[in-house]
Amino acid sequence: MRCGAPHRPAGSAAGDGKMAALLAGFTRASCRFHAARPALVAAAAALPLRCPAAPLGPPRPLSFSAAELVRAAPGPLRPYLHLMRLHQPAGTWLLYLPCTWSIGLAAEPGCLPDWHMLALFGAGAVLMRGAGCTINDLWDRDYDKQVARTAGRPLAAGEISTFQSFVFLGGQLSLALCVLLCLNYYSIILGAASLSLVVTYPLMKRITYWPQLVLGLTFNWGALLGWSAIHGSCDWSVCLPLYFSGVMWTLVYDTIYAHQDKRDDIVIGVKSTALKFKEDTKQWLSGFSTAMVSGLCVAGMNCDQTFPYYSAVAAVGAHLAYQGPLHFSDSSAGRFMQLIDLHFGYR
Repeated sequence: MRCGAPHRPAGSAAGDGKMAALLAGFTRASCRFHAARPALVAAAAALPLRCPAAPLGPPRPLSFSAAELVRAAPGPLRPYLHLMRLHQPAGTWLLYLPCTWSIGLAAEPGCLPDWHMLALFGAGAVLMRGAGCTINDLWDRDYDKQVARTAGRPLAAGEISTFQSFVFLGGQLSLALCVLLCLNYYSIILGAASLSLVVTYPLMKRITYWPQLVLGLTFNWGALLGWSAIHGSCDWSVCLPLYFSGVMWTLVYDTIYAHQDKRDDIVIGVKSTALKFKEDTKQWLSGFSTAMVSGLCVAGMNCDQTFPYYSAVAAVGAHLAYQGPLHFSDSSAGRFMQLIDLHFGYR
């Protein structure tokens, strides 16, 4: 060591070497980044732009409505649920209510209706309404494509095939048969007899101006079946007036419903009571409503009903007068039935 030179620790040279190596590494990495920068910019430009996420709104309330349940169903299942109109339950209620009338009138005096039968007929109403809608769409798939209201139905829109619809129909009818087999023999034969009406109803609009009458004969079969399921046979003095009342009720609501499709019906060449009655619709609705209330009164008298029954019949009559003859017009029918279609639907 030369005199006057500063003393450096032995590890200092090693540390300087590590620092130099680190700086050299950073320099090489920076060079590589600058060399690759044009390729990175091009790749970023090729990526699709992403919109900023929408602000989260308030959480949707939990809903068990039929429409929400269908919307939450798996995608492949959803067209079949739409085909059977499970998202529009009013039609099921219209099929089920005459059953409940009959089961209620068949109950012993002072007793509640048979809950087991009510549940059984409820399941049957869901299945048979679904089967009826499937049959209707199979017959009408070409017509449905030409009407704005029905063009989105699964068959008309091509979401499912005709073969798949037939397979689904077979499944629904098989389950409905299982429900029917839970009843007595008389009711099994009576229930099976309604299938001819279910199959032929969709054709009636091509043949007659009274398809609503055939729909009434079909939809109110439960007025006969409910009584026979309880008693083993029909008491025709009660069941026939009750069935007649249901048919008149169907003529009221389905004539109002048919008014929203009049223009389309004329274009595609199908018939309805709305086209038959024209400007006389109010008078016809008044007649049907009066006949319905009269039939309910006769059915009640023939099974010895008391004041609560006739009070309910009076309320029904008042509602029919308000909904039908007193406030009916083409514009009001259209608005009312569009609202029903949006939230409930039945055909």
